[in-house]
Amino acid sequence: MNVPQKILSQPLFLVALRCVIGFVFVYAAIEKISQPTEFARAIANYHLLPQFSVNIVTLVLPWMELLAGLALIGGVYVKGSSLLLGILLTVFSCAVALALIRGLDISCGCFGTSSASKVGWTHLVENVAMMAGSWIVFSASPNNVGPSRPSRED
Repeated sequence: MNVPQKILSQPLFLVALRCVIGFVFVYAAIEKISQPTEFARAIANYHLLPQFSVNIVTLVLPWMELLAGLALIGGVYVKGSSLLLGILLTVFSCAVALALIRGLDISCGCFGTSSASKVGWTHLVENVAMMAGSWIVFSASPNNVGPSRPSRED
């Protein structure tokens, strides 16, 4: 096993990675939940979804982020939540890339309006880095279907 593989497979590193990704999504979700109108406007500004679906995404997405983030932090459903967040980060990365290609001068909507920054290459790099982190967590996690329980030996 080479040095990067040793580091990436260390339990403490994986817990720290889970917690960082989880906290980012919990924080982002709370901001979006507390400001649904602004979040809906940010989603609509990307011009990627039909108007009727913007409100559905506005209501559902932050709660998915919150639950998956809490699951990662708590160490439950790690494989599923890291997979979900990895998929969301892929979608977010595509949306940011398309906005950059199309020259849109819009707020990213990543953290509601608390840190309303413009879409840029930095966002794309951050998303790809977290996507890689989600993949590492997913790959290193056992195929659990719920909270881990100590094994009983009779």
